[in-house]
Amino acid sequence: MKDGERTVTVRIGETIDVGEGAGTGAAFTLIATPQTWAAFAQAVPPVGYQSLVGMQRMGHLRIEGDMVVYGRNLMFLEQLFAAVRPDMVAEMPAAVGAPVIEPVAGRYLRLDFKGKPHRIYFEEAGPADGIPLVCLHTAGADGRQYRALLNDVEITRRFRVIAFDLPWHGKSSPPPGFETEAYRLTTDLYVDTVMAFCHALALSRPVVMGCSIGGRAVLHLALRHGDYFRAAIGLQSATHADAGADTRLRDLGVLFRPDVHGQEAAAGSVACLISPTSPNAEKWETLWHYMQGGPGIFLGDLHYYFTDGDLRNGLLDGLDTQKCPLHLLTGEYDLSATPELSAELAKLVKATSFQVMEGLGHFPMSESPAQFRRYLLPVLDRIT
Repeated sequence: MKDGERTVTVRIGETIDVGEGAGTGAAFTLIATPQTWAAFAQAVPPVGYQSLVGMQRMGHLRIEGDMVVYGRNLMFLEQLFAAVRPDMVAEMPAAVGAPVIEPVAGRYLRLDFKGKPHRIYFEEAGPADGIPLVCLHTAGADGRQYRALLNDVEITRRFRVIAFDLPWHGKSSPPPGFETEAYRLTTDLYVDTVMAFCHALALSRPVVMGCSIGGRAVLHLALRHGDYFRAAIGLQSATHADAGADTRLRDLGVLFRPDVHGQEAAAGSVACLISPTSPNAEKWETLWHYMQGGPGIFLGDLHYYFTDGDLRNGLLDGLDTQKCPLHLLTGEYDLSATPELSAELAKLVKATSFQVMEGLGHFPMSESPAQFRRYLLPVLDRIT
């Protein structure tokens, strides 16, 4: 590890040893300026300095050496280096008290889709005659990200909140024969899946809300089926994703290699997108969803996010926000669908509303639900 003035060697084995000077045989080297390390070490680091991968994405940190070994140890490295920050006030988990059964119902929907039988898992809460609010999860995760919305009495008083797992994700199994094919999400597949689900449940004029790949999908849904949806809410929406200054973690296939724990690498690669002020319990539950993903699924979703779903193709000229109102909410700490990219999108399509959410990152609904609802409730009020 170098900071421009001195070199420190960290040896990790049964113990962790830190010594001055350059050691021999290091698997990789982290190189950054003293100013970069100082920003990283702040209790609340500035945007772009919240993690090692975050600094790497922004070009503040350079990695030399074996990127596979670096990727294999991402989660551990992030925790190790975060320990240099001043201790935050300890978070005490809220007491549950007497046993509570949450007002959330989980079910399976069986339907034929694309010539194959599917079992799609979904959870819902709220009145059957409430306004349907269909929630789309992020890449490589599942509908559990919306657990707080499903339990929010104020929201479920008016809305029938529905969060489903895309096929191959969460509790939705892949279709028969999945073992003979590689999963790859495309625009057509995503849009058709959402529409098949909505029609199977006979939803009338639903609101669709999606985050990350879901935030991109709501744009495609509004373009192709704007007359069907009451409104669209894009969380972390942009015409495209900012790949960052160093794309080697993705380009080297670290997310899907036999010698790397793909799900831990996936969690390590997205941890940089979470706000450093998000509650620790919610942060780690969000990352846990990524650690449980199926092999290659996150990588297959990224095909849509970075390539097939890219909307820098003129199609957005046909998005009518008078027909389908579009509300955009983006966390300030997102390094992928950045506030700047969302602002460009809002201007391009004349979005109904746009706001940058302070103290939030790429996963607002799961990383800090209490902070997120401050921004979501006014949007839902406008829709009703």
